[in-house]
Order: sequence, then C-alpha cells, then structure tokens
Amino acid sequence: MDAREQIFQQLIEDCGGGIARLAGSYARNRAEQEDLTQEIWLAIWRALPGFRGDSSLRTFAYRIAHNRSVTQLTRRRDSGDSALLDDLTDESPGPDMRLIQSRDAERLLRAVSQLSLGMRQALTLRFEGLSYSEISEVLGISESNVAVRLNRARERLNAKMRETE
Repeated sequence: MDAREQIFQQLIEDCGGGIARLAGSYARNRAEQEDLTQEIWLAIWRALPGFRGDSSLRTFAYRIAHNRSVTQLTRRRDSGDSALLDDLTDESPGPDMRLIQSRDAERLLRAVSQLSLGMRQALTLRFEGLSYSEISEVLGISESNVAVRLNRARERLNAKMRETE
C-alpha cells in the first residue's frame, strides 16, 4: 500500500462518519446522501497528490466535502429543484420510546434545514468537532464570522424549537 492509499484510509477512518453527516446536511434523501458521499471521497482521492500541508488533512478533507456539497446544491438549484429536504422520516424501526426521540430529531432537522446555507454550514462543521479556526479555513471566512454564524444559528434554532413545542 503506497503513502496515498495509507493517507486515504486514515482519512476514511478519522472522518468517514463526519463526511457522511456533512453530505446528509446537503442531501434531500438517503440515496442522494450516499451519492454525494461517494463524490466527496472520489474528489478527496483525486486531490490528495496536490495536498501541500498548508492545513491539517482533516481540514483539507472537510474543505473538499464542503466544496462538493455546495456544487451539488448549485446543480440542484440550476435544475429548478430547490427543495432542501424531502424525506425526514426515520427509516429504522424501533420501540415506542424511540418515537419521542425520532420526533425531536425530525423537529431539529426541519429547524436546521430552515437556516440559511451559511449558518447550516458552520453548524454542521461544528457538530463534527471542527474548531472555529478549522471551520474558518473550510468555509473561507474569518473566525469572528464563524462565531457570528454559530451564535445566530443557535438563536434561530432555539426560537424555532420553542415555536414547534
């Protein structure tokens, strides 16, 4: 296994779940999420030889994921289909106790999907554990702008969640 393959495998182990969740924040359904996740990993694979080490590999991977996701969103809008999320149902069967959790998660997903793209991007990356400086690098904005976006996103989410109670 060459160095590129080792780095790629390490990225999959370290960021695989986070990349899938990031793709899910842009996708309308599970199939679109899976397609976007594959596109992201292909783009990361292709970009690895050009990695200069200006940032961490994690930031590099999330930056590519962000760019591919925005491209996907742009394509969808250009085709006249601007619905952000069509399917919010929980596909996994579970006991009655999970019903309440599922409804809360659905309310949260709806509230997040109603945020502006900038707020959604910052919030999703923060949920994945990226620092303000890493989010700043990924989105190409200042750290203070990241803080503002996250603060506004939290405020709007709190308000939307109170409205739906």
